[in-house]
Amino acid sequence: MKQDIIKIFDTTLRDGEQSPGASMNTEEKIQIAVQLERLGVDIIEAGFAAASPGDFDAISKISERVSKSTVCSLARAVDRDIKLAGEAVQRAKLRRIHTFIATSPIHMRYKLKMDSSEVIRRAVDAVKYAGEFVDDVEFSCEDAGRSDMGFLKEISDAVIDAGAKTINLPDTVGFRMPHEIGNMIREMREHIGERAVISVHNHNDLGLAVASSVEAILNGARQIECTINGLGERAGNASLEEIVMILKIRRDIFSKLTTNINTREIYPTSRLISSITGIEPQPNKAIVGKNAFAHESGIHQDGMLKNRETYEIITPDDIGLDINDTLVLGKHSGRAAFRTKLEKLGFELDDEALNSSFERFKILADKKKNIYDDDLRAIVTNEMTKSTQVYELISLQVMNCSGGVASSTISIQKDGKEIIDASIGEGTVDAIFKTVDRVSGFNGRLMDYRVTSVSQGKDALANVTVKVVFNDNEPAIIGHGLNIDTVLASAKAYISALNSYLSMQGMLRKNDSSVETV
Repeated sequence: MKQDIIKIFDTTLRDGEQSPGASMNTEEKIQIAVQLERLGVDIIEAGFAAASPGDFDAISKISERVSKSTVCSLARAVDRDIKLAGEAVQRAKLRRIHTFIATSPIHMRYKLKMDSSEVIRRAVDAVKYAGEFVDDVEFSCEDAGRSDMGFLKEISDAVIDAGAKTINLPDTVGFRMPHEIGNMIREMREHIGERAVISVHNHNDLGLAVASSVEAILNGARQIECTINGLGERAGNASLEEIVMILKIRRDIFSKLTTNINTREIYPTSRLISSITGIEPQPNKAIVGKNAFAHESGIHQDGMLKNRETYEIITPDDIGLDINDTLVLGKHSGRAAFRTKLEKLGFELDDEALNSSFERFKILADKKKNIYDDDLRAIVTNEMTKSTQVYELISLQVMNCSGGVASSTISIQKDGKEIIDASIGEGTVDAIFKTVDRVSGFNGRLMDYRVTSVSQGKDALANVTVKVVFNDNEPAIIGHGLNIDTVLASAKAYISALNSYLSMQGMLRKNDSSVETV
């Protein structure tokens, strides 16, 4: 039986990063891109090259690292955007430019202030110019969900003739019901035929993004634009893991359709994204949520003991989750065993990263009796996604007497020199952050502070995530800190955010291209 491949276009690094507080530095983006390639994603939308020098740099470096997946940059239908997109992906083995312009009456009238003929001309010029940089051009009709069907056909014909190989029809504001998306895709598929691949990019404002994407597949869409954990601006995008597992589990409906996704990499990918962005999936999130394979009801537990299929249509193994989280490493484990275990978990480390991670592991093994897979994932992810360390924590001492004033004394290294300073604050964590501010000369404003347990047990690693604004004219920066001691993890997280800010400074000044999205 001949099967059609549904292309998976992952936009976690572009649309997913537009989730409030989900900004990532270049090293973090590279690590995510490498994992997305391991997952089997067909196209990685690595960013918006014209949005900032930081985005351009990340896309360029991802293009050098990724070889099996197509690397794509978004670009408005303007020459500058397209030129930067073309330059950013030029070193990719497989490269694409994704250009777009709004096509709905409300967008054309109020945002673009253009009539339909001018929009078509801009679209055609953009596709032709993009074709000078890449052979693979995708064109999106922004707000297609509220666009006139006749105009969608007209502009699609024009851009296909100009060289577009993929036509994306996004429901940019998540307005349409699934059957409406299905009807639109069916009519457009009948009109376009085999001249181009039809894609959809559904937003989740009404909680219908996955349902609408599935309906689009049933009616002829052969590319789905989605994100890990459903990340994205506002209510997010269609969730990659849900769409992929729907196609896999419901073979009775989708017997002729498949993807190139290695589903056993779904859980590791979800955990990597969560640890880097600091945004955890809701506990009852389908496929990757903390409770996705939890069975509390007595009736359910009884059925599970007799036959797992009574209440489980997906096994944890399907998505690469070891629910037993078996201990295999300890304080006496060697480097070879450590490397082998990491390879099993999907990590490929160079010698420097391996040595650094191994040192962290040995330190943890001296303090923690049981080392779980999630502990290892957290350690390695934390090491591999570190930005350039301007400041490094050497030691920390805190005091917080009952009813008294909290104080913090910190030793921090910068440029090989040790700096010691102290401060007081409204609580231990506030005192720590104020001391770091005194040492660095930056005054951070804490926007969010979260502590999560990496694994289980009273000696579990604490993963502290902070969101800090160092400049009111620039986005908040995320920092992470790992340690059994939550106070120490908090200090590391704040210094991590500061280091990320310093490494990204000068690369975060977005121009007006950031206000428009597909």
